[in-house]
Amino acid sequence: MSDALHPIRKLRVVEQTEIKKYIDENMDKLSKNIVLKPVERTEIETLWKMQVAAFSGLLEKYRDYDTSPAAEGIEKVSERYEQPWTTYFFIVAEDKKVGAVRVVDKKDGSRKRISPLWIMPEYRNKGYAQQAMLAVEEIYGSDHWCLDTILQEEGNLHLYEKLGYRRTGTVDRINDRMDIVYFEKD
Repeated sequence: MSDALHPIRKLRVVEQTEIKKYIDENMDKLSKNIVLKPVERTEIETLWKMQVAAFSGLLEKYRDYDTSPAAEGIEKVSERYEQPWTTYFFIVAEDKKVGAVRVVDKKDGSRKRISPLWIMPEYRNKGYAQQAMLAVEEIYGSDHWCLDTILQEEGNLHLYEKLGYRRTGTVDRINDRMDIVYFEKD
């Protein structure tokens, strides 16, 4: 009997692989649409609270109290908000703020930067981060970008590489649990 089931199991693995491949290749068509809503000054506290909540799991996991967005005070977020080259957006889906992204564009020929980007834990794995990045690129252009992420977070690496970002080769050791890897897109 197990020999008779073997081809079925094999077929199921192939189907699952094909489905995953299809989803990866067509995520932008399958995801629910998102809207980028510029953050208003009166919403900075909400933005900060979301940032702390979204990154607290990574802070706990990697114990990076010096550079983690979860460890930043509201003053740091407010300072960034006031930079003339910074725009924060809420990522809105399902009529809810599901995350946020900060775009840095100095308009001086330097690379545009995404830092940080987050999706709230309860809304992850729905394609919202990818959709947000594509929407940002629609607004600011799809070339001359940079970003960084945690080397040990394979999902982040996969997302950025799928969107055409390439590793620069620079990796910074933050502590014995975590490294930061840098990406660029031209």
